[in-house]
Amino acid sequence: MNKRKGLLAAALAAMLFALTACGSGGESGTGGAGSGSQGASEEKVLRVGATGQSYPFAYKEGDKLQGFDVEVVETIADKLGYKVEWHLAEFSGVMGQLETGRIDTVSNQVAVTEQRKEKFHFTQPYAYAGTQIVVKNDNNDIHGVADLKGKTVAAVLGSNHAKNLEKQDPNKEINIKTYESQEGTLNDVAYGRVDAYVNGRSVLLAQIEKSGLPLKLAGDPITYESVAFPFPKDERHDKIREEFDKVLSELREDGTLKKLSEKYFKDDVTVKMANQP
Repeated sequence: MNKRKGLLAAALAAMLFALTACGSGGESGTGGAGSGSQGASEEKVLRVGATGQSYPFAYKEGDKLQGFDVEVVETIADKLGYKVEWHLAEFSGVMGQLETGRIDTVSNQVAVTEQRKEKFHFTQPYAYAGTQIVVKNDNNDIHGVADLKGKTVAAVLGSNHAKNLEKQDPNKEINIKTYESQEGTLNDVAYGRVDAYVNGRSVLLAQIEKSGLPLKLAGDPITYESVAFPFPKDERHDKIREEFDKVLSELREDGTLKKLSEKYFKDDVTVKMANQP
């Protein structure tokens, strides 16, 4: 009896060993294929930065993020099979996240500048912007940068519009008041808390129309710039950037970019302005 029990135990042990070996061997032998299959089924995620407060480019209504830049990047991502993962912060914050590699790109009217080109690779432009001065509609004293001396002018911290104004003021004769976001800037101009505000011409036109505030544009834009998607300078992001460029060309050719622009601006900001060099 003991002998039979011993034989049975040995047989069970042998079967258990065989099953374990088979399972281990199967996992090891198909590990590469299994990992590749799982990787292929995983969603491709594109981490995109925005302020969520930049009407009409990237802003929130309730819990929904929307806007021109939002729709452009989500259209591109959809065509390329990416899921967009949004990272929201003030403008200087999202640019800092891009520089440290925490996100892949920024979709919030990033102007192409020589300084930024030292840090990032850019796609082709998907929009064009002009740094514009806006004042209260009864202000007849400010018509351009020269009239801003001794005045207080609002600008968003870290924005290229703030930097463009600074370049026009080498002697520091303009009191530039920086804000973390656009929120409150137009109200401060309308209620006389500041004398003027600088931002993109297209966004100001849309914001003035939406808000109904007693504001107007003062003179022509200070500067004109191209707007594009910035990416970190590495092989992986260079590949994504090339994919973006290909789709941007398609969206321009089939009229999608123009359609999205007219939806938010009632104008085509995806082409250069008539007087833009």
